[in-house]
Amino acid sequence: MNGPGEPTKRTEDGRLLRQSADSGTVMIETRGVSKHYGPFVALADITITLKAGEMVSIVGPNGAGKTTLVNVLTGLLRTTTGQVLFKGHDIAGIGPVRLARLGMARSFQLVHIFPELTVEETIAVAEIARAGKAGRLWASVRGDDAIHARVREVAAIFGLDTKLDRPARVLSQGDKKLLDIASAFALAPEVILLDEPTSGISTGDKHGIMKTLVEAARTANVKAIILVEHDMDLVAEYSDRIIALQEGRILADLPPTQFFADPAIVAAVVGMKPVRHA
Repeated sequence: MNGPGEPTKRTEDGRLLRQSADSGTVMIETRGVSKHYGPFVALADITITLKAGEMVSIVGPNGAGKTTLVNVLTGLLRTTTGQVLFKGHDIAGIGPVRLARLGMARSFQLVHIFPELTVEETIAVAEIARAGKAGRLWASVRGDDAIHARVREVAAIFGLDTKLDRPARVLSQGDKKLLDIASAFALAPEVILLDEPTSGISTGDKHGIMKTLVEAARTANVKAIILVEHDMDLVAEYSDRIIALQEGRILADLPPTQFFADPAIVAAVVGMKPVRHA
């Protein structure tokens, strides 16, 4: 992993994730997606793609439709119109369990861990679900050498291997975030959606967490990442493309250099009006 203060290393073509034989393959695609709640239009005509090898950020001011889009992309919501495809499968409304079996996992903005479970037990729950052994949950935790090995492997990726016996409640906020994300990685996803992975983290620790996540994705051979993030410094450094939403519509879908070169787009994303010069 990169040390503190070191830049995140990209591959030769500039991407953060490893390139493989299926790089460029469309992993997620939406076609003319809209989501209505009665007369309120939360999303309108959203057409986007995520390809293997990409890390794409979704940004926008509060109320732009980010949460609705994320819930549509991860099968929690059905669309009003349009299609959501993951590896060619229609995933609208299928829910997180079936979606994880297809190869997509999600971490949440708010940490979703059980405070009394240890780090080992928390990661083991996800690994047991992936292995289809949920019917004998605690027996699997205590007596399955393969699960123990996998838990130690995932914990080591996130620097949690020395804290396996600690209850989640005693971890720092940063380690709680990493544990939540480690649980998603334990599902062995091809695509992972990170919903504000650095929220609630001090500014000085944010880049360290992001570097850990990128290195974890490389190690785990995650093919693509969707990042929902408010911190524009992180978005600029870690994105291959940036999709900006405004009032439920796509405002921009651009690489970082072009995105940040447009002051009107940046102002719209951070919730400020462009400055008009006389």
